[in-house]
Amino acid sequence: MSHLHEPTHLPVEIHDPAAQDEVTVVPLKIEDWLTVIVMGLLSLITFANVLVRYFTDQSFAWTEEFSVFLMIVLSLVAGSASVARNRQIRIEYFADSGSPERQRALARFGAIMVFVLFALIAVLSSRVVWDDIRFEETSPGIGVPQWWYTIWLPIMSVAIAGRALGLFIRRGRRA
Repeated sequence: MSHLHEPTHLPVEIHDPAAQDEVTVVPLKIEDWLTVIVMGLLSLITFANVLVRYFTDQSFAWTEEFSVFLMIVLSLVAGSASVARNRQIRIEYFADSGSPERQRALARFGAIMVFVLFALIAVLSSRVVWDDIRFEETSPGIGVPQWWYTIWLPIMSVAIAGRALGLFIRRGRRA
């Protein structure tokens, strides 16, 4: 009966995820540091707003708008990191089954589809940025030029497309 309480297996060693990163032309530390910076900014402005609200019953008007912007940037940075590390969402039953050639072909197909999607988003969102500049759109909360926020979508989309293209090339080299 004592064998029922014993674990059947123990993890041998916990690996550092960064230690398993593939070698890339553009260092993956860029996304890691951007994540740290954005999370730090989110924490600081939220904490400052809580303190001001607690002590003065007022709040900074700009914090909500800026927090939403930072959350979107954080999502795009995380998307870039997940594509570069080949950890994006996929159905593992299909992606990890079959022969190594089939798995490589599916990984390359997924990478090129991500590339096409984000290249398209970059092109289309550039039009949105141009419209924001041309029509002098301002943000609804604090009235700064809207393009200050929208410019980051095409920039980050190009970064994600670049990471996907890099993954496509790296998967093609493995034979």
